[in-house]
Formats: sequence, C-alpha cells, structure tokens
Amino acid sequence: MHDLGAGFGYLLKGQRWVARHGRQYGFGLVPGLITLVLYVAALVALALWGDDFVTWTTPFADDWSSPWQGLFRGFLTAVLFVLALLLSVLTFTAVTLLIGQPFYETISEKVDEDLSPDGTAPESGLPLWRELWISARDSLRILVRALLWGVVLFALGFVPFIGQTVIPVIGFFVTGFFLTEELTAVALQRRGIDLRARLTLLRSRRTLIWGFGTPLGLSFLVPFVAVFLMPGAVAGATMMARDLLGEETEETEESGREAEGPETGPASVGQ
Repeated sequence: MHDLGAGFGYLLKGQRWVARHGRQYGFGLVPGLITLVLYVAALVALALWGDDFVTWTTPFADDWSSPWQGLFRGFLTAVLFVLALLLSVLTFTAVTLLIGQPFYETISEKVDEDLSPDGTAPESGLPLWRELWISARDSLRILVRALLWGVVLFALGFVPFIGQTVIPVIGFFVTGFFLTEELTAVALQRRGIDLRARLTLLRSRRTLIWGFGTPLGLSFLVPFVAVFLMPGAVAGATMMARDLLGEETEETEESGREAEGPETGPASVGQ
C-alpha cells in the first residue's frame, strides 16, 4: 500500500514541477494538442460513419427482419466505438510521446538536472532519428501487448457479474501499467535501458506503477485532461524512474521534493 501512495505522489510531484517551470510546461502542451486534434477528428468520423461501416461489413444481415437487424448492427456499432475509445486511451500516450519526443526529452532532462546532485542528466548519445525509431518500435510492441490484454478483457466483460465489476477494475490497472511504461521510457531509454529490461524493472514494483498510472489512465478518460497532464506526467515519470533505479537524488526546497519518495527508492528496488 505504501508504494501505491508513493506512485500517486510522483504523479502529483510531476505536476508541481511543471507548474514551477512554465516554459517547459508550455512546450510540453504542443504535442498533446496536435494528438488531440487528430484523435477527435478520427472519433468524430467514426461517430458519423460508423454505422455505415458496420452495414458495409455485415451484408449477410441485409435480409434480417426487424428488429434483429437494427439491434445487431447497433450493437456492433457501439462495440466498435467503445473499442476505438479504449484504443485511443491506450495509444494516446504513445502517439503523443512519438510526436513530442524532442519536447518531452527536454522536460525529462531538466527534471534529471534538477534532481541530480551534480546537476547533470544522462544522455543516450544517439542521433534524434535513432531515438525516434527506437521509441516508435517499442511503442508498437507495447501496443500489441495492450491490444491482446484489451481483447481478453473485452471477452471477459460478457461474463455475468464479474464482467461488470472485476474486469473493468483490472482493465484500468492494465492500462495504468502500460501508460507508465510509455512515460518512464522517456527517461529509461535515455539511460540505454531496452524494453525488456524496462518491463522487468516496472514489474518489480507493480504497486508503485499502478499508483502512478492507474489514476492517470482514469483522468485520461476526461476530454482534454490528457493534454494538460502530459508534461507533468513525463516529469513525474522521470522522478519515478530515478526511484526505480535507485539513483541518488538531491533534496532541495526549490525542487519541491519530499524526502519520502527518494529515500525509500534505493532500499525498495527489487521488492
């Protein structure tokens, strides 16, 4: 339970950090706004023409009598839109991070410089195109994992009682884990840690990851919220990445860090 609170604490600390660094926050809003426009346009198009698409893909139902044809196609249209919303939540972070790689790298580096005792930030040493390629490749691999989970949870959602109670809760925890992986990847990839090692690291502190990612995933369901939380989420994920790696953190009043998070980090890595 302590790690759940610590994870949520990093989410709040990240938001406080960007609130004190207005210029970084402003830069960090740009990728989210671009992604939001693209996603809203896609969802509006789906809402307008989703029923036409379902009709086109189900010609076998053309001769069905009323009301079965309408109920069947209406159900498929609703399922299609729900899946699109789920996919939007799962992929928003990955697409935004890909579009905003230079922006979020800058935020993450500034956080590292602010927290590091020597005022420096780790550098990957890779050219930008190489970092973008690695980020896109890893995001695709995470998306495949998330979609597999989504299909399984969607199927289990039809199980009476469990599907309406337990499965949605599990879904939010799964979403939170993958969101956190995408966000911590900004700092961890810069340290040369590949996807397999990142997943192992995050699984070693699942409750910490859930405490950070699950409330963030829930907030992303509210329109426009994701755009404004993304810069702070990247900052908080960088702080948490340092905790996961047991890196030394300088305690200063200016950086606004409580002793609880960093002091417990090195001792609890690998729990």
